[in-house]
Amino acid sequence: MNTPRLLLPAVLLLAVAAMPAMAQETGKVTLDENGTPVTVTSEESNSIKGGYHINFAKLDRNHDGYISREEAKADPTLEREFDAVDTKHAGRLSKAQLEGWMKKK
Repeated sequence: MNTPRLLLPAVLLLAVAAMPAMAQETGKVTLDENGTPVTVTSEESNSIKGGYHINFAKLDRNHDGYISREEAKADPTLEREFDAVDTKHAGRLSKAQLEGWMKKK
């Protein structure tokens, strides 16, 4: 029976055809199927890990013990990640929510 032998080349062909989509470079402008320019970026979604460090006291301008969305605008990275860190969807961030971002003394 030659079914497995015929199936293998078909699977390999499909894998090779998919490679260009997987191998796009970050920041490279390419075209989608409609010819519209698309910039490819590589960013882990909802990621709060990394080398980010904030000064909670400095960002908490009204000293209420939380960083509001407005206060977070002073730190571009925190502003961008605000929704990922605001796990309680309260519109403000506590020290506990920002524990991994706090500057080490």
